[in-house]
Amino acid sequence: MPLLFVGIDPATKEEKSPTVWVDQEKKELVFQGRKPDAELEAECAAFEVPGHATGIPDDEAVVRIPASMVHMVREACDVVERAEADIR
Repeated sequence: MPLLFVGIDPATKEEKSPTVWVDQEKKELVFQGRKPDAELEAECAAFEVPGHATGIPDDEAVVRIPASMVHMVREACDVVERAEADIR
């Protein structure tokens, strides 16, 4: 999978590393972040949206990304959008 590194949390310490990548082949954003506590995960799992089941599917996860990384998420979105525009 050809990942394009976008950035790592600037406030990171050696033992932590929330990170943003772009999977250029699949045109997807890839995040590494902190796992939520049980309370937040339960709240996300219980969230109801019409037409969708509640819960978190086995192949999905809730991930916390620090607000200090918003600009990196935007950059990753721009990369994916440019790639999609190039296809058209």
